[in-house]
Formats: sequence, C-alpha cells, structure tokens
Amino acid sequence: MTRKAENVIVGVSIGDLNGVGSEVILKTFQDTRMLEFCTPVIFGNVKILSFIKKVLNINCNVYGIDSLDQVVPGKLNVLNVWKEGVNIDFGKNDDTIGKYAIQSFTAAVAALKAKDIDVLVTAPINKYNIQSEDFKFPGHTDYLDKELEGDALMFMVQDDLRVGLLTDHIPVNEVSAHLTEALIRKKILTINKSLKEDFRVNRPKIAVLGVNPHSGDNGVIGHEDDDVVKPALKKLFEEGVMVFGPYSADSFFGSGQYEKYDAVIAAYHDQGLIPFKTLSFGKGVNYTAGLEGIRTSPDHGTAYEIAGKGIADNNSFKEAVYLALDIYNHRQEYADVTKNPLKTREKQL
Repeated sequence: MTRKAENVIVGVSIGDLNGVGSEVILKTFQDTRMLEFCTPVIFGNVKILSFIKKVLNINCNVYGIDSLDQVVPGKLNVLNVWKEGVNIDFGKNDDTIGKYAIQSFTAAVAALKAKDIDVLVTAPINKYNIQSEDFKFPGHTDYLDKELEGDALMFMVQDDLRVGLLTDHIPVNEVSAHLTEALIRKKILTINKSLKEDFRVNRPKIAVLGVNPHSGDNGVIGHEDDDVVKPALKKLFEEGVMVFGPYSADSFFGSGQYEKYDAVIAAYHDQGLIPFKTLSFGKGVNYTAGLEGIRTSPDHGTAYEIAGKGIADNNSFKEAVYLALDIYNHRQEYADVTKNPLKTREKQL
C-alpha cells in the first residue's frame, strides 16, 4: 500500500557544520509546504540547529527528538545523535566537526538499513576531516556501497540529463587500469536497471563516452576504447541492452547529442561532471544508484567561502529531496507493476 506523502520519512545527515549544509537544509524546510510532501528527520543536535538558524536568521521551527519512534509528521524533526555542545566556526576545516559529520551520516545510514527512514539526503562533507581509524572511506558513496546491498554508482541527475560514471574518485592515471569489460558491464547494467525502476524509462537508451580523445582514433590515441570498451558494449547490445558508443567526449555535450539518450556514462569523474555541472549547476543532484536504499545529495560541496553568511543557494538540496521522493514513489509503482502485471494491463486497456 502506498503511504501518504507526509508520512514518507526523509532522513537528512547534517554534513560539515562549518559549511553551508545546515543552512541549505533549514532554508529548504523553512518552506512549510515541504512538510506536505514528507516528514524530515535531521540527524544531529537540536540545540546546534537552533543556534545556526538564529545566527543565519532562518525562520523555521525545529522539533527535537531522542529516538525515531518520536518522529512527528508535519514537523522538522531533529534527532539528537549526540548531546554535547559543538563549537561552530563557519568556513574552518576542523577535524572535530568532521567527526560529528560522520556520526550523523553513519547513524542515518543505520536508520536507512533498518527501514526506520524511507530515503536519505546527505548534506556536503569535507573528505579530508572525516578520515579516522573508524572511517576510512573517500566519501559517502564508498561507505554506502559497503553498508547497503548492491553496487553503488554515482549518477548525476537534473531533469532528463543523467550522467553516470564508470570510475569516480580515483586518480586520472589509474583510470585505464580500472576499466575492464567486467566493470563496464556491471556499471551499464546498474544504470539500465535504475532507469527502469527509479526513473520509469521502459526501454532505456544509454550512451557511453570514449576513454581517450576521439575514442582512440582507431588505436592511434590509446587502445582502451577498441580493446575494452567496444567489446563490452557489443556484448551488452546483443543481449538487448540499448547501449551505444563509445562517443568522442569533447563534442558530445556541446553538440547536444546527449539529448537523444536517457543516460550518458563517462569513463572518469571530470569527464562526466564538468559538462554536467556546466549545464545544471545549482539544480543538479548526486544520486547513488544501484543500492537497495535511496540516497541523494546536492551537487556542491561545503562551500566554506560563503558559510555563515546566509547567502547559500538551497535549490540543489531541495531538488535532492524531490528526487529522493520521486525515486521512492517510482520504486513503489515498479514493485506494484512487477507483482500485478495483469492488473496494470487492465488499467491500460
């Protein structure tokens, strides 16, 4: 049974408290209409959020709770993950603040695993100050991949523009070594499945960008595209996956070719994210596809340079909330269709 919108619980990890995360969270839920779409639960500390909203002059009410069974629909709930005070110094890189960011995040992931929350939206963290003996991950995605079932894939989304990555947070000089037919196959199948279940695309068309300039120019500029990428795509296409490429990355977005496909897969981080953020910055969302749980985040970082000034744009965070809710509903619909195909066919007739 589909739950009422306001009863869908959106867990929110607090991110780096010295960055803009708290500001964009509070600004998003300052609009009380958001509480008609979901019930937010911020994993943090109600005293800290009250302090930050006062400093930034954000007019919204926060409701402190000590356990998830105390969540109140129609309220901006703040789960007290810790009780002690925290010194906030906007714009400063602080290892202690990093510790609280991860405490919030891991508590939220545990709640997502336990199905105590329905979706997770993560505020930006600083990848440097989160490292510790207990947390040795480059960022959110790698930890989610470990904790949640499936194969995590970074999927950048803004309306019909969707860009996935074969490799993400690795050095450029290691990209070639990581690209194997097995990896390419896994990532493309993950995106194909996500497009069907999460985005309601019945027969996805996927474009893949070449690794080398001009996709290698038939081996003149590198061999990876001919020896690894093309054979992997050929096998998938023969199996019925509508995958095309590899395409020369330099002109693919500028020429508008991306508009012909439901998703584009880049070989490495900057190859995909530079054009994506150029086309969508401020409205894009980072979605972690391929997992049992649903997690989204804004497409920006901690933005220390403007933290505490009250000028952060919350549109990307708001879009992250919307996308998480859309995917939640799409998965419910997909599950219903899968279970009752005849009933669905009767409705269409």
